[in-house]
Formats: sequence, C-alpha cells, structure tokens
Amino acid sequence: MGFGREKKSSSALDELIEKAGGCAVVDGGLGTQLEMHGASFNDPLWSALCLIKQPDLIKTVHLEYLEAGADILVTSSYQATIPGFLERGLSIEEAENLLRRSVKLAVEARDEFWNDIQRNPLHNRNRALVAASIGSYGAYLADGSEYSGNYGPKINLEKLKDFHRRRLQVLVEAGADLLAFETIPNKLEAQACAELLDEENVQIPSWICFSSLDGKNAPSGESFKECLDVLNKSKRVAAVGINCAPPHFVLDLIKNFKELTVKAIVVYPNSGRLWDGIAKRWLQPSKCFDDEKFELSATRWRDAGAKLIGGCCQTTPDTIRAISKVLKLKF
Repeated sequence: MGFGREKKSSSALDELIEKAGGCAVVDGGLGTQLEMHGASFNDPLWSALCLIKQPDLIKTVHLEYLEAGADILVTSSYQATIPGFLERGLSIEEAENLLRRSVKLAVEARDEFWNDIQRNPLHNRNRALVAASIGSYGAYLADGSEYSGNYGPKINLEKLKDFHRRRLQVLVEAGADLLAFETIPNKLEAQACAELLDEENVQIPSWICFSSLDGKNAPSGESFKECLDVLNKSKRVAAVGINCAPPHFVLDLIKNFKELTVKAIVVYPNSGRLWDGIAKRWLQPSKCFDDEKFELSATRWRDAGAKLIGGCCQTTPDTIRAISKVLKLKF
C-alpha cells in the first residue's frame, strides 16, 4: 500500500517555488520562538514537549511565521518519535496522535491565515505548504550524535529504516504536503530515508537536509559528494540541502551542492551560535548572524542557486521577515 495522496507530486513544491518568484521562504526556529513565549525544553523531547503540554502555543508560532512571510511551515515533530513518547510512558496510540497533532496544528494555522488574507484583494502571498519534520536518529537519542553521525556499530541501514518507518507513515497520512528530513549527519541515514520513501511509495515530495560542522563535509566526515550520490538516484527526493549549520558556511555549500546535484537546494541555517549537544545549551556567539546579515545573505544564497531559504535554531519571525522582504518583490 502506498502512503500519501496520489494528486500530490514533487510539482507541489516546484509550483510553490515558481509562484514565489524562484525562491520560496521556509520558516525559522520553532523551539527558539516557543522558548521566547515561555516554553521550557529541559527534556529529551525538546520542542515536542509542547505537543503534549502547550499545543496552542505551537499554532501561535506557526501563525507568527506565516505573518512574517513564510511559504513553508515545518511541523513540531522533529524530536517527536514513537520510541521517545513510549519512553515517557505514553501508549503507541497516544504517540501517533501526537504526531498527527503536529501536522494538524500547522495545517490549521496555514488555513486560517490563508482564509484571512484572501479577504484582502491586495494580498500577494502564496498558500503555504506544511512540511512534516523528521529529525535524524541522533535527534531521538538526544546525545548530540546528530552532530557527529556516530551511531555505533549496531546501527545499520535496516534499523534506521525501521526507526523512521512508522513516523513517516503517520505524518504522511495526517495530511502533510511534504516531508522534511532534518539534520541528517551521515550517508547511511540519508540512504535509509531515500530507500524508505520508495518502499512506502510516498506520493508527496521530500527534502533531505544535512548539517555540517566544517562547511565542507557531513558531520560524519563523509563528503557531500558521497551523500548526494545516494540521493541523486531517488526520484522521490525533490530537494537537498543544509539546515542547522552556521550561516557563514552556507554560500560555499550551495556552490558545492550545485556541482553535485540537479535537485532543488534548500538552506535554513542556525544563527551561528554554537550548540553543546551534550550539555544541551547554547554557547557564546561565535560568528553569529543578526537579521540584517540574514537579509544581506539571502539574496546571495538565492543567486548562488538556493530555491528554498529559511532559518533554524536561534532565528525568529524577524529573521524570516528580513529574508522574505528581499526575496519577494511585492511582499
């Protein structure tokens, strides 16, 4: 049985990019903005904790990003995994319902916002797509391994596919417009995600994003050529790129990716602050970008070949507003 709605295809993403003038805007840091509203994430579930305790706050943040100009909302399911919820004492049914809730909250925000702006005859906006976030296996482990790619000798291709399978099925069935595999740290997990899309006959487009610690390779140390060679074989992967890497790496990475793939390139870096994955805290700013630097960089990233641009950790609706302002001629 194939999961997804047959009418959906990679053209849904292609059409959005075209309507956005060749480069669409992804939203910004969800956890960052939830924290600014008072949410606390001192928990292995991280922002997924809000799915249990403060779901309305998630919807509020989605609306803030839409108002800032986002064309794509990324759901609150990055750290939301069935094993993670089971470890908190929830049932499988409860865990799956929370995954569905992550999509429902984004869809509701999108639809409410779209209905409101359509009443304005001068609006120049696109109906946003909802991207269901699928964090890496390392994100579930919450031990910093999404930034190293070191999963140990016991983790193989089939185990990674089994880990991701049911979450993927639930998120697609819940009505997401596309899938966003995020902070993938190595070739093995990228391959697992791509093969899983085929095995499940997923009919909605996907992107697969890596992080990078050095601006040249995946966190595992594998070259992006090795990683993208695997993904270039997949017709179901519509876009590839980088998320939650420092923004000063992004321009060179786009240029590198342009030489390695014909797929659309998506980039949504963090602010440049360093994250201590073991201590679970942000370190002092290194080469930290403010909103003005994001505004200046967004056009450079677009001109270098990026088709989707947004922000990750420590970016806010103000960041997305700055990016949207320069990428959209009439925003």
